[in-house]
Amino acid sequence: MCGIVGAVAQRDIVRLLVEGLRRLEYRGYDSCGLAVQTAEGIERVRSVARVAELDAQTATRTAQAGIAHTRWATHGAPTTDNAHPHVSCGPRMGAAGGRTASPTSRVALVHNGIIENYEALRSELQAAGYEFASETDTEVVAHLIDSLYAGDLLDAVRKAAKRLHGAYAIAVLHAREPGRMVGARAGSPLVLGLGQHEHFLASDALALAGATDRFVYLQDGDLVDLRADRATVFDADGNPAQRIEHKLGAVASAVELGPYRHYMQKEIFEQPQAIADTLNEIHAILPARFGDLAEAIMPRIDRVLILACGTSYYAGCVARYWIEAIAGISTTVEIASEYRYRRSVPDPDALVVVISQSGETADTLAALRHAQALGMKHTLAVCNVATSAMVRETAMVFATRAGTEIGVASTKAFTTQLVGLYLLANALAQAKGRLSPDDEMDVVRNLRHLPAAVQSVLALEPQVIAWAERFARKENALFLGRGLHYPIALEGALKLKEISYIHAEAYPAGELKHGPLALVTESMPVVTVAPNDALLEKLKSNMMEVRARGGELYVFADADTRIQPAADMHVIRMPEHYGDLSPILHVVPLQLLAYHTAVARGSDVDKPRNLAKSVTVE
Repeated sequence: MCGIVGAVAQRDIVRLLVEGLRRLEYRGYDSCGLAVQTAEGIERVRSVARVAELDAQTATRTAQAGIAHTRWATHGAPTTDNAHPHVSCGPRMGAAGGRTASPTSRVALVHNGIIENYEALRSELQAAGYEFASETDTEVVAHLIDSLYAGDLLDAVRKAAKRLHGAYAIAVLHAREPGRMVGARAGSPLVLGLGQHEHFLASDALALAGATDRFVYLQDGDLVDLRADRATVFDADGNPAQRIEHKLGAVASAVELGPYRHYMQKEIFEQPQAIADTLNEIHAILPARFGDLAEAIMPRIDRVLILACGTSYYAGCVARYWIEAIAGISTTVEIASEYRYRRSVPDPDALVVVISQSGETADTLAALRHAQALGMKHTLAVCNVATSAMVRETAMVFATRAGTEIGVASTKAFTTQLVGLYLLANALAQAKGRLSPDDEMDVVRNLRHLPAAVQSVLALEPQVIAWAERFARKENALFLGRGLHYPIALEGALKLKEISYIHAEAYPAGELKHGPLALVTESMPVVTVAPNDALLEKLKSNMMEVRARGGELYVFADADTRIQPAADMHVIRMPEHYGDLSPILHVVPLQLLAYHTAVARGSDVDKPRNLAKSVTVE
């Protein structure tokens, strides 16, 4: 979602700030801005256009300290007044306290997250003479810090943080303290970048690619005091804190588009390598892949609870089929944003699995903490960011190795999550004595062949492009799947709607006659996932129901399904049937269909409207 970049250096940092925002565009935003310290004080520039417009507005500016931001609107519409950075010029003359207004900004601040008690703070600050120029919760924080300032910015931020309820990552400048920046975080990610005579803050290490490869991931409650020559981290109690430094040398390569038209296309084609990296030359199914505690915990597990949102939720739905069929363990999948708001029955012996690409998904983190508060301590994260809050807060981890995903619509993160969850199902089966050595060899053999199998599916792209030209003229679509592939139909519908803006819904094919069949006409394309599994004949009957109502079918069929093309039934044949791993293969052409349909419709594929990459607010 929103992005933060800040820098204090002994060189000009304006272009660095703008380039950092450009690297964060993938997260989704509707306004942007920056504020820098100059000899005249704090100067601010904001825009409701793209970062390129901000770049043009700041082409002649120079500064050695500054903050920048891309905003995804929550409190207040996407307008210039609501764009970050927000500033405080102090209270007006004659207000309580007797201070006079300053003609220039004293405090400048950028903020990710949501301040839940902003209304009470706003009323208090208005009574003290502060005037508000925006509808945001963020401006409250800028005025609060100004009201608490007594010559030391770090002390003012620390006092302000104690009064804030909710989630935040902030970076703050003060006009009276040139060359200094203070950051703080609680519930929203913030990373400290280390350099020679320069230091940085960002919401994502990717923003600082090319500026530094040395990072410190701040923990909840941390504050950090940055100067050009030093950076000091303090814990929630105000004590200097030692945090582990990480070196991330490969961050820059993720933003190179190469021969591809969009990042989403690039990431779809990176899936064979991402899967191979996630499997890491697999030779055996070992619980130890999930952490030191896994061998002791997994044999005791008799129930699994999966918590996730969006695409990760659909990965969890596939995992339910795998875990119950392979490991024989009862599994429940819950939408994380709903789970903690209902009365559930906790099971202290259950394994709680949280799934997230970023590891900072606010709803999933909150659901994890709720489960832990209910006494459910056996926790496992399937996550693509090894330094994330989710990884730090779970007892066990499976780290996917998809690399940085720029496109808002998840592709390689999803397929690598499926790989990790399939390994989990088999590791649980092994711990329960349900995976024989021969079965294990078959699983390992199939997994090792999986990257090549996905590569062969990618060769279907020209056929999918032909379908996409037809889909581009539609406004509605229906997706069907059965059993293990119903969640894949859900994922295909989600991809199509979020980047092409075509309304798409998915149903278990057996549910057609219970309502959705009423929607079927010749203008409603029906996409069907048709693997050669035990439900194939049932699925064929459902397809006939569509044809009998004049519907037009688009079928991704395994080669040996004997589904023949006709005037009302278009067929793309998958290269091979892949058993339990078939969902990983079948989702790839659905990704390609969504991508090429969106391209044909002229959509902004990598940055779809109203959506954000990393949802770090509730």
